[in-house]
Amino acid sequence: MRFENIYMSWFLWLLVLLGAFFVWSFRKKRSVIKRFVDKRLFAALADSFSIKRGVLKNILLFLVFFFSIIALMRPQWGFRWEEVKMRGRDILIAIDISKSMLANDIKPSRLERTKLAVGDFVKELKGDRVGLIAFSGTAFLQCPLTVDYGGFLLSLKELDTSIIPLGGTSISDAIRVVMHSFEVGTEEEKILVIITDGEDHSGQALELAKESAKKNIKIFCIGVGTREGELIQTQDESGHKEFLKNREGNVVKTRLNEDLLESIALATGGAYVRSSGSEFGLRILYDQRLAKIEEKEFKSKMKKVFHERFQFPLAVALILILAESVIGAKKNI
Repeated sequence: MRFENIYMSWFLWLLVLLGAFFVWSFRKKRSVIKRFVDKRLFAALADSFSIKRGVLKNILLFLVFFFSIIALMRPQWGFRWEEVKMRGRDILIAIDISKSMLANDIKPSRLERTKLAVGDFVKELKGDRVGLIAFSGTAFLQCPLTVDYGGFLLSLKELDTSIIPLGGTSISDAIRVVMHSFEVGTEEEKILVIITDGEDHSGQALELAKESAKKNIKIFCIGVGTREGELIQTQDESGHKEFLKNREGNVVKTRLNEDLLESIALATGGAYVRSSGSEFGLRILYDQRLAKIEEKEFKSKMKKVFHERFQFPLAVALILILAESVIGAKKNI
């Protein structure tokens, strides 16, 4: 046997208070009667009432509450197997984890803001499969397409600029990974959401975007950062903060490259959204574009469906409350 609403078991603690209340009220009632009823009449008055019946009525009320709580806990035993067919969309999210994402022109930083926004977005999904790609100088599949949103969020939490040792930013590598991650030859539209500041050191992102469009992959881009740019602040091994410098010793300033991201999205029939402090852009993309893409049927699976048995304790509670109502407190004459 199992309970679907096991958290309702906390109400069982109320039974302790209920029992204490019954004891207190019984003693209080006797003390009040003794105070206001003449001693000569008290014996005759008490003799007309049955203490045992009063105790029995309280016990029955106690059991009514007990079985009502058990019913609310929804006991289940016995089950059947049921085929469940899932429908939704396949959404791969590629997140830039290069050092330029450490810039804090978007608070607390471009990368941390991205992780928070993606986490909130995934928690609201219902049925869509979601996967995660991390990229900087190269790219890899951090989490394959799944409806296990908890597993996805764990993978998202692990993202850090130190995961990929190869520096730079290669959006083209992220697109290559996506082209190999989706099923080949299917006619359904596939979705890739790229979240980046738009830097691409390989220079092949637009060409690969056009190639991916032939495979029904729509690319949606979210630009993180500002056109004015920001210096990149890092920490050395001793924990001291310093600004990132290039080989010539000059500090590096990273700027949002919206032109490239708009071109990539346009080449695949997708869309570009610029992230801001108040609205990251994922929800806008989903509501206005992604939700309109036709859902597909995923592989069906067998689900164990348990039989509800709350009717039994509920029936017992109803019988007990009826019994309590017909039992009188006075002795039979």
